[in-house]
Amino acid sequence: MADPMSAVTDAFTSFLFGKVETTRLPVRTSTGQAQAVYLPTAAPGLGDSGVIIGREVYSGKGYIYDPFQLYGQQLPAPHWLVLGESGNGKSALEKTYVLRQLRFRDRQVVVLDAQGEDGVGEWNLIAQELGITPIRLDPMAALDGGIRLNPLDPAITTTGQLALLRTIIEVAMGHGLDERSGFALKVAHAYVNESIVDRQPVLTDIVEQLRHPEADSAAAMNVDIDDVRAWGLDVALVLDRLVDGDLRGMFDGPTTAGIDLDSPLIVFDLSHIDRNSIAMPILMAIVGVWLEHTWIRPDRKKRIFLVEEAWHIINSPFVAQLFQRLLKFGRRLGLSFVAVVHHLSDVVDGAAAREAAAILKMASTRTIYAQKADEARATGRVLGLPRWAVEIIPTLSPGIAVWDVNGNVQVVKHLITEAERPLVYTDRAMTEDGLAIQMAAEAEAEERAAAAVEAETYGGPSYGSTVA
Repeated sequence: MADPMSAVTDAFTSFLFGKVETTRLPVRTSTGQAQAVYLPTAAPGLGDSGVIIGREVYSGKGYIYDPFQLYGQQLPAPHWLVLGESGNGKSALEKTYVLRQLRFRDRQVVVLDAQGEDGVGEWNLIAQELGITPIRLDPMAALDGGIRLNPLDPAITTTGQLALLRTIIEVAMGHGLDERSGFALKVAHAYVNESIVDRQPVLTDIVEQLRHPEADSAAAMNVDIDDVRAWGLDVALVLDRLVDGDLRGMFDGPTTAGIDLDSPLIVFDLSHIDRNSIAMPILMAIVGVWLEHTWIRPDRKKRIFLVEEAWHIINSPFVAQLFQRLLKFGRRLGLSFVAVVHHLSDVVDGAAAREAAAILKMASTRTIYAQKADEARATGRVLGLPRWAVEIIPTLSPGIAVWDVNGNVQVVKHLITEAERPLVYTDRAMTEDGLAIQMAAEAEAEERAAAAVEAETYGGPSYGSTVA
């Protein structure tokens, strides 16, 4: 017990001169205990091998990502989903990522370019810089000797051809083929492949055979020839659109010679196709299957398949099923599928919800740019994002995104070099003043993000509050 006289003396001294500070004794502790006292503000990085993306906002360290380097250790699958509203930096990220990947000699990239400006796709400048001519799929140009892709190309297996034909028809009809229509298509396809040996079979041959089926084909199944003709009528009408309708010229002839599938970058320019028409998912199905059978090979190359406007794939049950099979090549043949989507709600609430869930599950990497609060919450529920990440998404400025790499969640600022900038910002409205405004907004967003993580860690201001 303390001496009463000493207590009175200390109280009197404190009254006259203020409280006297004492020296804190040193504390011995373990690393594990210290971690509980001094909480981290940023998750560990992904390593130092691969492609640099930018820098992590909270720690300031460089952020490096490469699905081929991470696969098997930190990633169960090399596929990547990029989300966000227009104007927030998705396109710039994709382009710089591809340019940086191509610096590795064993990389090859295919891009389905669905956006356009001034009559060409937005990847046109990058293709020109690399000395590459985009494969422009255009119904009008195809009639004058433009690019053609043949769904019956001999490079595609007969099973793949039949699956592709079914998908084209089901997408156009909006429902699956019944057994009788499927039988008529199967019979016509088998006869065309067996009887035409001196040239590439084409869709016109299938349409003709559906309209005038062979009697032997009907007899083999003990059905009347008129029944087979009736079963195949709707199928013939759908395929006729590719032969003599608004999509004629692109798929109704032999595959155009000279398409260089060994080029490091292959760009399919779909910018001349109405993105809201049924033509877009049909195009993506045909291109996807054609690439599956002609491009992906066991040659130790690491391939990236980047699809803009990917909701045309994920939102169609029939096209999504084809791409699910394509994605499985990622583990066996080194394919990384990159899907770019504006809103996750475009697909998870659509007709292909089950197929969309399967594709999203395969995407172990998710990059989310700014979204409205309601959309961010819905995205967070579907992707299983932590609360702090969901709440910060609406505050993100262009160029900054939440990255979720198999549960490793970080906020990353994408950095663009001066050499890349003229190739990346292809929008004519992006003037020098516009770039300055964007860079200032990015700096302000970094300050908000740092304040948000401080609030989460130390109990400071709540998310969305104004930080001076």
